Amino acid sequence: MSSALFPFSAVVGQDDLRLALLLNAVSPAVGGVLVRGEKGTAKSTAVRALSAVLPEVDVVPGCRFSCAPAAPDPACPDGPHEPGPGTARPARMVELPVGASEDRLVGALDIERALADGVKAFEPGLLAAAHRGILYVDEVNLLHDHLVDSLLDAAAMGSCHIEREGVSVRHAARFLLVGTMNPEEGELRPQLLDRFGLTVEVAASREPQQRVEVVRRRLAYEDDPAAFAARWAGDEAGVRAGVVAARALLPKVRLGDDALLMIAAVCAGFEVDGMRADIVMARTATALAAWAGRTAVLKEDVRQAALLALPHRRRRNPFDAPGLDEALLDRILDGFPDDEPEPDPESDPEPDPGPGDDGPGGGPDGGGVPPQGGGPEAAPEQPADPSAGPEAPEAPDAPASPSPASAPAAEQAPVRAAEPFRTRMFSVPGLGEGAAGRRSRARTAHGRTTGAQRPAGRLTKLHLAATLQAAAPHQRVRGRSGRGLVVRKDDLRQATREGREGNLVLFAVDASGSMAARQRMGAVKGAVLSLLLDAYQRRDKVGLVTFRGAAAELVLPPTSSVDAAAVRLEQLPTGGRTPLAAGLLKAREVLRVERLRDPSRRPLLVVVTDGRATSAGALGGDAREVAARSARLLAADGVASIVVDCEAGPVRLGLAGALAADLGGPAVTLDGLRADALAGLVKDVRTSVATASPHTHRRAA
Repeated sequence: MSSALFPFSAVVGQDDLRLALLLNAVSPAVGGVLVRGEKGTAKSTAVRALSAVLPEVDVVPGCRFSCAPAAPDPACPDGPHEPGPGTARPARMVELPVGASEDRLVGALDIERALADGVKAFEPGLLAAAHRGILYVDEVNLLHDHLVDSLLDAAAMGSCHIEREGVSVRHAARFLLVGTMNPEEGELRPQLLDRFGLTVEVAASREPQQRVEVVRRRLAYEDDPAAFAARWAGDEAGVRAGVVAARALLPKVRLGDDALLMIAAVCAGFEVDGMRADIVMARTATALAAWAGRTAVLKEDVRQAALLALPHRRRRNPFDAPGLDEALLDRILDGFPDDEPEPDPESDPEPDPGPGDDGPGGGPDGGGVPPQGGGPEAAPEQPADPSAGPEAPEAPDAPASPSPASAPAAEQAPVRAAEPFRTRMFSVPGLGEGAAGRRSRARTAHGRTTGAQRPAGRLTKLHLAATLQAAAPHQRVRGRSGRGLVVRKDDLRQATREGREGNLVLFAVDASGSMAARQRMGAVKGAVLSLLLDAYQRRDKVGLVTFRGAAAELVLPPTSSVDAAAVRLEQLPTGGRTPLAAGLLKAREVLRVERLRDPSRRPLLVVVTDGRATSAGALGGDAREVAARSARLLAADGVASIVVDCEAGPVRLGLAGALAADLGGPAVTLDGLRADALAGLVKDVRTSVATASPHTHRRAA
């Protein structure tokens, strides 16, 4: 099968996505693109196709770090380079797998050769390969924290610096950073989110004719990739010529004081943090003008730049939906005078018009998108609004929340959650080996060194003292004659390190009638929302089980998307009896299945209830006794648990405390959840009844 990529110019629709990618191709200083959207929306297809329309780059022959012949990196590990002609090659697109190791990203020293042969042999990583090209991270929101840290450092400094085992290596690493993600699988850390210059929301078109064209082109490509690519070769060449022309024009584009004032007013009006947004908007507006074939930045360029650069910088917490109020944007820009007429053509050098008669932007007004109407299988022509944001998909029909008038007597409409707060931190006891996070102690690739062991595979973290200690007793047998030690592969020792892991935090929330007082349920939802925010910050997976009436329901299967859990919580109705046992058994079943799927991720069960049990459901028998037996089953499974006591009123029955004793964990009140209630005390939950004591289960005042 041919390895021909799907042509960039053959992508149907997704105008904002293609424009954002091309603006970064014109001006890599814009800072990259984050593409957010549902699966099956051509995110990866468009990104991979971009490399084919980028101009070729000249590199020093034989340099593994892609140095430019005209200005080689003076610190290049393969240097110094002699002056001479370069070799032209296509711009690279390097993919960073989610499960890659840090050595694969930044490069690795061959420890075995260094110790045995005394040779400092450095193997470049993906950052070196991506220099002067594209670094693409699919599912960037699932990238491990230690890779994110290295990626952020390189993106910020434009270089990669490796300090390891006495070897110091630095090389240039300037690349176009492109990430794609499905928000349902979890959000990005704020530090990485802000590092992307532009963001684009993509969704499948709801226009039947456009969907038909998507299917037609995809089938034609899969039938014969090479022939399909050949049919679009002319359009690809046109887009490439447009990029070259816009790059040549870019230094001549004038960013006037009026445009800078508009940019500053927009960023101030939307209360974005820091100054990066202003800088990115300025670079984006300049690139838009160059792509449109103009030498002056207009108001429409500033508007389009705001739509691409600000939505992901408006989020204050993970539960805020990204987006931009276009009405507010227009009100801010309306306070500035309209653009003056373009300068006389004789005073400005005429740029190469690129593809088409109207310049590389495809139209005289700029802010345009790559040409799409000239291909052999073009989609039906549709008007394009260059200032519009991503096309918003029509919302699918969703069950409406029952109104108080139409809801059954035993059920109340959903109650809004109270404002979230900073919670105490609860951790799972023991030492785990799960995914890196910030909750419980675990053996991790990063952290403080606690010991040494024989490496199970490739050596990544050398424990030098343990290695020398293992080699020392054998020097006479090995015939050592010089000053250096004779080190063999069997002597090498891997450093073991202790850090923090993320856990599976499963919420079991009582939504019965006894919890249904509106003010009280709002406080309960606010507490759960606070715990969800804590789980987001500690890199946990979360799940949500609710119980009311006669049964329990898994409202949200375990996921990394805490904002999805927040949405389910906000829509949660209340009412009916309290099937506490059903809720506990449903939680136990969910944890059993997750243990098979991800055995290394340890669970933490958070039961939010007042402790009442008024229904045994299908189990029959006394509701309280059945609930107590169900709790003891979870304790016997070794599940770490917390009970959030929601009991209210002057008379307290202490039922939540009794439930906590059966679960083998602590009980805390809603007020006791607050971090400032106990000066940030960190308390480990207990996992067995045998180690529990009455003092463990006392409720915080």
